[in-house]
Amino acid sequence: MFFTFIRGVARVLVFLINGNTHYENREALPDGPYVLVGPHRTWWDPIFFALAGAPRQFGFMAKEELFKNPVLRWILVHANAFGVNRANPGPSAIKTPVKLLKQGKLSIIIFPSGTRYSNELKGGAVLIAKLAKVPIVPAVYQGPVKFSQLFLRKRVTVRFGTPITVPSGRLTEDATKALGDQMQAAFDAIDQAIDPNFAYVPDTTKYEAEKQQGKLK
Repeated sequence: MFFTFIRGVARVLVFLINGNTHYENREALPDGPYVLVGPHRTWWDPIFFALAGAPRQFGFMAKEELFKNPVLRWILVHANAFGVNRANPGPSAIKTPVKLLKQGKLSIIIFPSGTRYSNELKGGAVLIAKLAKVPIVPAVYQGPVKFSQLFLRKRVTVRFGTPITVPSGRLTEDATKALGDQMQAAFDAIDQAIDPNFAYVPDTTKYEAEKQQGKLK
C-alpha cells in the first residue's frame, strides 16, 4: 500500500518538475516477477524505472548508511528497500532479493555496475535471477544527469529491452561473463534505439570532491 502511495506522489512530482517523461516498449515486460537492470546514471533513475514499470511493485537495494536515520529508514523499509554494505556485501545481498522474488509480489531493481562512475558489470544480478528463476529485463534511462536540468523540461526516456533468460545448469564464471556481455549489449542497443547520438557523460562533481577529501578509495 505504501509503495503504491509513494509512487503516486513521485508521479505527480515528476510531472510538475519535468512533464516531459516517456516510457517505451513496456509491452516487453513479463507478467511475473523479474530482475530489472540498467546502467546507473543518476540517483533518481530507480524512481523513473519504478514509475515506468507500474503497476508492478519493486524492491531495491540501498546503501546501509541510509538506514541510520530512523525517519528515512521507515520510508525505505515501507518502500521495499533493503540495506546493503557496498564495501563488504554479505550473503543477505543475494538472499533477500531472491526471497522477495520467489514470493512473487515484487520485482527487483538492480544496477549491475553498483555505481554511477563505473561501466564494469558485477555478477550479482545474474546470480539473483538464477536462484529466483526469473528473467532479467534490461532498461535504460536517458535524460538529465544533473537534478537542476530536470526543471528545464528536457526529455526523459526510459525504454525496456527484451528479457534475458538465465540458462539452467551450473552458473560458471564464463556463463556469468557471457550474460554480463549480453546485458551490456542490450543497454547499448536500447541507447541506440532511443537516440543514436546519445553519449553518457556522468556528473562527477560530488564524486571528485569526496575523492579529494579521502571519502572514496
